[in-house]
Amino acid sequence: MKIKGIKDLVIFLGPPLAILAIFVFYPILGTIIISFLSGSSFTFENYRAVLFETIPLKALIVASPGPYPPWGALVHNAVWIVIAVPAVVLLGMVLAYTLRKIFGSSIVLGIIFLGMVLPGVVSGLIIRFMFDGYIGIFPRIFSLFNIPLLSSTWTIYPETALLALILGSIWLWLGFSVTLYSAGLDSIPSSLIEAALIDGASEREIFTKIIVPQLKPVTIVVTLMTVMWILKIFDIVYVVTGGGPGGASTVLALIMYMYFASALEHNKAAAVAVILAALTLIPAYWYIRMVLSGEKYEE
Repeated sequence: MKIKGIKDLVIFLGPPLAILAIFVFYPILGTIIISFLSGSSFTFENYRAVLFETIPLKALIVASPGPYPPWGALVHNAVWIVIAVPAVVLLGMVLAYTLRKIFGSSIVLGIIFLGMVLPGVVSGLIIRFMFDGYIGIFPRIFSLFNIPLLSSTWTIYPETALLALILGSIWLWLGFSVTLYSAGLDSIPSSLIEAALIDGASEREIFTKIIVPQLKPVTIVVTLMTVMWILKIFDIVYVVTGGGPGGASTVLALIMYMYFASALEHNKAAAVAVILAALTLIPAYWYIRMVLSGEKYEE
């Protein structure tokens, strides 16, 4: 289709822009406006309230005083990122590299990738069973070492509920990581590895000095996408723990849901949504910048 003038441009771009305006731009603008409203007045009270709320199931920074939990949803998301992102990156890279040389690796890859294709509710139920004190594999393993806390159901104790969710999420997102790293490994020229072998390089030297640097663009993508996924994670938390016990496993998206659907405090829910969107835009900005610039991140 050849665009000849303003009229053709309007006809061509009008419908998609109208759809975007109705279903994307207007809701975004409306959410931002609502987040600053309290009654009919314009105020920052909603942001102050959600950031410093002391009720555990609504706490973004610090929950109510007591033995546990001392953290809020924002801190839980940060802890989730600190633990899960390095694990997803490292395990994804090592598994993608190792399984290429192992017979029957397709079975292992199928198990790993299963977490990516299952619905979030089903994945949450699987995670719940994985950490169940009677049938869960993790409690069974730790029962061999006679560790009482880790031998029982992880999701009912505030000390282990968040950790159970984090470990389960690593399995869920590992399929994405392994898939990208497998594609990245296919793009590495075999001549580099062959030359290194001729020069007498060991397997570890090939991995650390050739594979890891060559996969740097993939690592950046996996890192940024994992951070964005963790920031907006909701389904498995809602299914497995519901944010409990006592707010020990709340996350930003769950807090937003609690304000909106349970407490019916829509202004505060909008404030949490704006905070969540702002945090998500940080890694999204770097990802889009990398894609548009085509930067190779060479050493």
